[in-house]
Amino acid sequence: MKLALLHARAGATELFRLPAFAVPTIGFPSLFFLFFAVPGFAADEPELATALYAGFAVLGVAFFQFGVGIAAERATPWERYVRTLPLAARTRFAGRILSALAFGAASAAAVVGVALLTVSPELSVSGWIKLATALLAGSVPFALLGIALGYLASPRSALPIANVVYLALSYAGGLWTGPEQLPNSLERVSRFLPTRAFADLLAGAALDLDVHERDWIVLVLYTVAAGLLAAWAYRRDEGERFS
Repeated sequence: MKLALLHARAGATELFRLPAFAVPTIGFPSLFFLFFAVPGFAADEPELATALYAGFAVLGVAFFQFGVGIAAERATPWERYVRTLPLAARTRFAGRILSALAFGAASAAAVVGVALLTVSPELSVSGWIKLATALLAGSVPFALLGIALGYLASPRSALPIANVVYLALSYAGGLWTGPEQLPNSLERVSRFLPTRAFADLLAGAALDLDVHERDWIVLVLYTVAAGLLAAWAYRRDEGERFS
């Protein structure tokens, strides 16, 4: 655990020192909320919109910090050196996830700050706690999926792939409009996506609704699947470049 914490600290410190990465990653979801949610959706349902766009922020960190960041790192001399160290893949994954939590919290907090200034969502203390818990739990499967993308995609292809997956999953899961506003055909498909389960958990926290066990089960299953895919992608990359 100590090695994971050290790895997380080093990774987070490095990224926070890169304004070209940190500022867009943290600020983009807030701008998206301000330009697209506030004029309509957020004005009518401020609590729900705030929760969903905070989830959108966490999702972006997972795909861009990992999917794009790892793909770029793989070509660096530092990454080749780190691969020679006796460090288990699970330790590196844990460190990366912990550093992503810091960025995810900052990005989600920026969305909440913009929401408080514009649409004034009213959540109780327990509501904010439930929302933070849902954001924390929901970030894990997407972080693992981002790690898998980072080890499977080339440095040139990682950014466009991350953009497509990020935006497609966000919309199809209902993070932009709320699941109930999706077209009927897409809504049926949406029920099988991790972002839909994530959106339902966030909606439950924001609106103080009962959360279905199915949503937690879906996220757990996707977490296991994404973890296995990330581990396989890591070993595949290691075998191709370091054997």
